[in-house]
Amino acid sequence: MRSRSNSGVRLDYYQRIVHRLILAHQEPVTGLFPASNVNSHAWIRDNVYCILAVWGLSMAYKKIADQDEDRAKCYELEQSCVKLMRGLLMAMMNQKDKVEKFKMTQSPYDSLHAKYSSKNGLPVVGDNEWGHLQIDAVSLYLLILAQMTASGLQIVFSLDEVSFIQNLVFYIESAYSIPDYGIWERGDKTNHGEPELNASSIGMAKAALEAMNELDLFGARGGPASVIHVLADEAHKCQAVLQSMLPRESNSKELDSGLLCVIGFPAFAVDDAQLIHNTKDAILSRLQGKYGCKRFLRDGYRTPKEDPSRLYYERWELRMFENIECEWPLFYCYLILFHAFQSDKRAVEEYASRLEKIMVRSEDGILLVPESYAVPQDLVGFEYQKPGSQVREVVGRCPFLWGQSLFILGRLLQEGFLAVGELDPLNRRLGAQKKPDVVVQVVIIAEDNEIRDKLAEHDLHVQTIAEVAPIEVQPARVLSHLYTYLGRNRKLGLSGRKSRDVGILSTSKLYSLKDRIFAFTPQFADLSRFYIASDNELMIDILKGEINFLKSAWDLLGRPLVTLVLKRIHLDQDKIPLAMIQTMRKLKSGYINGTRVMLGSLKDFLNTSAITDLSFLGSTEDGYPDRLHPDVQTYLDEHLLRSFSNRSTMNLRGGQLRPRTLRRRMSCKGAIKKTRSINVDSDNLGMEGPSPLTERRLSSIVPPPWLQANKQSHVSVFATTPEEGPTSSPLSLGNELIRENIYPVDPHHSRSAIDRRSEFVRQQEMPKILIQRHRAETNFADTEVEELIAMLRETENLEEQGDILQYLVDTQGLDFNTAGLGFKNKPEDSGTPTSNASNAGMLEEGRVVTVRDLLKGLYEKACQQKLWGLVRHTAGMLGKRVEDLAKAVTDLLVRQKQVTVGMPPNNEHTITAPLPEVELRQLIHDAYGDDESTAMLTQELMVYLAMFIRTEPQLFHEMLRLRVGLIIQVMAKELSRTLNCDGEAASEHLLNLSPFEMKNLLYHILSGKEFAVSSVARGNLSIVSCKSSRVSKKSQIGLGDPEGEDALIATIDDRQGQWLRRRRLDGALNRVPRDFYSRVWTVLEKCQGLAIEGRVLQQSLTQEMTPGELKFALEVETALNQIPQPEYRQLVVEALMVLTLVTEHNMVPTLGGIIYVEHLVHKANQLFLEDQRKVQGDATLCCAKIKDGKEQQQAASGMLLCGGAAYICQHLYDSAPSGSYGTMTYMSRAVALVLDCVPKHGEMECAIS
Repeated sequence: MRSRSNSGVRLDYYQRIVHRLILAHQEPVTGLFPASNVNSHAWIRDNVYCILAVWGLSMAYKKIADQDEDRAKCYELEQSCVKLMRGLLMAMMNQKDKVEKFKMTQSPYDSLHAKYSSKNGLPVVGDNEWGHLQIDAVSLYLLILAQMTASGLQIVFSLDEVSFIQNLVFYIESAYSIPDYGIWERGDKTNHGEPELNASSIGMAKAALEAMNELDLFGARGGPASVIHVLADEAHKCQAVLQSMLPRESNSKELDSGLLCVIGFPAFAVDDAQLIHNTKDAILSRLQGKYGCKRFLRDGYRTPKEDPSRLYYERWELRMFENIECEWPLFYCYLILFHAFQSDKRAVEEYASRLEKIMVRSEDGILLVPESYAVPQDLVGFEYQKPGSQVREVVGRCPFLWGQSLFILGRLLQEGFLAVGELDPLNRRLGAQKKPDVVVQVVIIAEDNEIRDKLAEHDLHVQTIAEVAPIEVQPARVLSHLYTYLGRNRKLGLSGRKSRDVGILSTSKLYSLKDRIFAFTPQFADLSRFYIASDNELMIDILKGEINFLKSAWDLLGRPLVTLVLKRIHLDQDKIPLAMIQTMRKLKSGYINGTRVMLGSLKDFLNTSAITDLSFLGSTEDGYPDRLHPDVQTYLDEHLLRSFSNRSTMNLRGGQLRPRTLRRRMSCKGAIKKTRSINVDSDNLGMEGPSPLTERRLSSIVPPPWLQANKQSHVSVFATTPEEGPTSSPLSLGNELIRENIYPVDPHHSRSAIDRRSEFVRQQEMPKILIQRHRAETNFADTEVEELIAMLRETENLEEQGDILQYLVDTQGLDFNTAGLGFKNKPEDSGTPTSNASNAGMLEEGRVVTVRDLLKGLYEKACQQKLWGLVRHTAGMLGKRVEDLAKAVTDLLVRQKQVTVGMPPNNEHTITAPLPEVELRQLIHDAYGDDESTAMLTQELMVYLAMFIRTEPQLFHEMLRLRVGLIIQVMAKELSRTLNCDGEAASEHLLNLSPFEMKNLLYHILSGKEFAVSSVARGNLSIVSCKSSRVSKKSQIGLGDPEGEDALIATIDDRQGQWLRRRRLDGALNRVPRDFYSRVWTVLEKCQGLAIEGRVLQQSLTQEMTPGELKFALEVETALNQIPQPEYRQLVVEALMVLTLVTEHNMVPTLGGIIYVEHLVHKANQLFLEDQRKVQGDATLCCAKIKDGKEQQQAASGMLLCGGAAYICQHLYDSAPSGSYGTMTYMSRAVALVLDCVPKHGEMECAIS
């Protein structure tokens, strides 16, 4: 035998170690590793990590295999890897029914098991006896399966196994929204068995999805049938959520060393080098010790203080584990690999030497990695006093195979037997490098020749759908249907993909199917979806957003391709809308919003686009892989016929009003307005004011047109005042109603909204008819419906039709049949053509035409005429729901933003976990009662918020809860401020904004930018950013001349009210200063509790939670959310900040008992008013007046003269925080006066920064 080279000898040494420590434990039948000599359970995660050393060694042998025995050794090691990976595959395939069920339920009890018997691969514990749902374990398996396959191992043998693995991909693809038990099998760190979203699971899933994409599981020998397909959008969602969470691990774990496997080997899941650096630094600074790293803060596992008799911890005892958590050498192994991949030799050596110091030598001199190190029982007291000072002892398994395996990989890399690229054949480690700019290709296609010619007039030359053949253009829903055939397998009982969602990344590719090529239009362009799709400006805005998104998110081969079809339905009065033309010109120029684009035709882009093969649509299971699946064949044939054929639309009448002789009219005017609940005028935003607001300004109210028309009518509108109440005569009842129609704020304003609602119901039970001629005494209850339908047929005004239908719905219900009604008293001379759209249904005798059908017709017409207020209202009455509502809410929740709907304080509902569409719609509906328009607006705003959080996450910094009800009120308030009109008119304007302007206004409010409102044609408003805070008054719409005091306020400098406005915005958006919650934690540690609006935050919270923990922040947030007025909430936040300054400067050892935060604010208000009296400031006009009788009475009724919320002077709200008259100065003085612990005299350093 030839003498071996040095490297061969050294490798043989490693081979002996691997054999002794690792392979000796592999079960001969299943190939799995038992957890230890006494525990035969095999964990998926530990098994995969154990085999990595064997795989690494096999690749090292492959390189020096100059002798047959080396080749044999290499093959032996490789087959051990295959044996283990197949053993796990068989164990999981035995649970295929669970995989199928989990796709539907995503319930922890339907998940694959986390561990199996190493003897026979069968389950060892019941579904609910263990935290089985560990997405990171299944993801790790898929990731390593992909890497091993790419390195040349053949692990998967049959197409049935391929379809099982395709279903495992579906199993993990929603990882970003599935709370699981995570890498430590704990869930919430109290170990009560509550799963939570874990960044380590999401990162591992993202890595697995990317690694599996377009991978052929049969390696170089496979064909199209053995390729795995992943929808790129799912992987990207995991990435977005991961980036929003890091360096946090989950709600209860603010940091976790397990994240090292996500930012480095094996997952390499983060693309942002800065974020990788920040996460690693956070782990090293807070979790690293002499013996490795702690898993997470306050981890009680195996510490001497842990009670081994129970699995869970009490909430108060978590504090005991601080500073004595076990340290795990495993993480040094991760850090060595992390730095080896970054080729940072110095760091590798440093951690290698640290690791050697803490390894244990076996009898025969092999270095072993122990599981963990704990503080011995008798030294715990010393360790508490001086963390990190005591010598620790080994607890748990030794050798710990997971760590041992990574240690051996590290040694092979250090000694040059392996290159980093061999451990990562898919090149995942290069993800964080800078990529060249993406060029987005855009193709515009005309629906027919007519539209093509219209575009040609504007010098835009496009092809029609017919001309782009043989390429076929289809809507996104076709693609989502085709994807449901992916992974179907009759033998295994697997049903394919469940989610119907295909994102922009998936529709930006071309798809080949046999010899056909498909292009798909994006999902947002699917017009059947929702009313916001009929707002062209918004669709263009979304398109720009998607192009921008593609620029950052696209990482496939080839360039992204966005295909758009311009249809007849997009035309505005038979012309192509100007906004569309402008956008197309911009696209033609090659740049749009900073993204490079190319406008061209489909055939130009065939060579440069990504093309995916839809080969999975073949009927492989029936033995005809080359033929299409029969179901797919019929679907495509049917769909190709009707996908872009024009649907006949209803025959629409023009919107112009024709005068016509009416014999008599009844009025339901304002029926829609009555349902509105946005309350702007009462000065305490969000609350019903304590005194009845009987007198209301009428300056901007235009009398309704039907009152002007009938001048001879003898009904005086303002005959009764609300105090008199409805009397018995029907006439005065009529007046009461008209009053209400003009401004729906109920005269009995002080009662809660719920009482008001029941009041509405009662009023709607009375016949609300007001006949405007001399017939007021007769009762028309029986003919009422007849009358209304006749009127409905006569009126051309859509608003009026809406009011009548609203009234019909209230009295008769949606399913009331109107067929054949409304003819008896039809005036012969009115000459109504019988083909009118509005009553086409009513004429066909014998057909049921329900109120619902009439509403649908009205909804479609309102969409066409862009009457958005009516559109929102009818959409709400028809129970339409935004298609992506559940998705939008999930997008917000998984980025750790909770959402509340409804108006505070009574009807606010918080959404903390993703809900199905139907339940969400119901919840929103319950929160707003009868108010359909606002319920619809809420759904709409949630979709916009989700768009913003995807594209501009920085808008949401330091916001934990998004309170949609408050946001709506602030939007109305801002409009009333900018337009200088009362709240009533403002909420009308708000509900009539087009979806695009609504999104724009929301953006300005989120970003805090100043804006002005300019008027566009047809009474629509448009929101314009202003560069300066002072806008010329001309651009703002005046609604009638403001009278008296209003005019006065309008002329005062714009700067007044600026701080009040900022506080109001920040309060409504729940913005807090940086590190606010962790600073409140330090205050809480020094006192017995903080009381806010009746909620007490107990000191015991600090025993359970760490300062940076999200759970703690949510507790504080919940207390602050008890405060209904946003500006008052902000002052409370400022008061808490002053308290944090007191604790941070260690002025006093303790703050004493429970601190009532509001007392501080009110004390500050008193001090402010005293100063105002001294200097004769503005507040002397209202709150700082010299006391007299009148003022006393005012205070008793609860209304401050200046309208300040919660008895705090408006002028204090409007003071800047800093300066000698700043709010912080008064807060600090208040703290000094109120808290007993601050010394009352003597010298004290006092600098307010």
